[in-house]
Amino acid sequence: MRATVGDRIVRASGRVDGAVRDGVVTAVRGEGGGPPYTVRWSDTDEESLVFPGGDCLVQPAAEHAEQADATVAHPRSRTWHVQVTMVESGPSTTAEATLVAGDVGRLRAVGRAQKDPADVEVAVVGDEIAAGRALRRLADTLLGQAEHDIAAQTGVHGHVHA
Repeated sequence: MRATVGDRIVRASGRVDGAVRDGVVTAVRGEGGGPPYTVRWSDTDEESLVFPGGDCLVQPAAEHAEQADATVAHPRSRTWHVQVTMVESGPSTTAEATLVAGDVGRLRAVGRAQKDPADVEVAVVGDEIAAGRALRRLADTLLGQAEHDIAAQTGVHGHVHA
């Protein structure tokens, strides 16, 4: 990763419910544009030393300036919450995944797992399978909602690849 003074750094949160941060590189301390960088964060106006990893994106100053002219200064951000609730009853586990997401509203999907009588009892496996199936169905439901919204906006059937 290479940066110059004035470039913009966008960093994803290390937490599921955390915010995406962005800032401007004010100093390059590594050789040839390499890290670490001193970054002034837009949300706090504080500077910190950054060793960017896979959670960071460097946007060159010229590209950032072009986008700033065309769009608002701060990226649009939002937080969606997914809750997974599981109920185990004998050899069967049922998981319900619920997404609460602003304009999308509330979406719900269910997944089930059934333990084979010959299998060893490991409760977490049933939880993982049921939750994975519920989350997969929730993702399919969300993509279907996006296709519906595309069609409503454009009048043309949209297809979103999973």
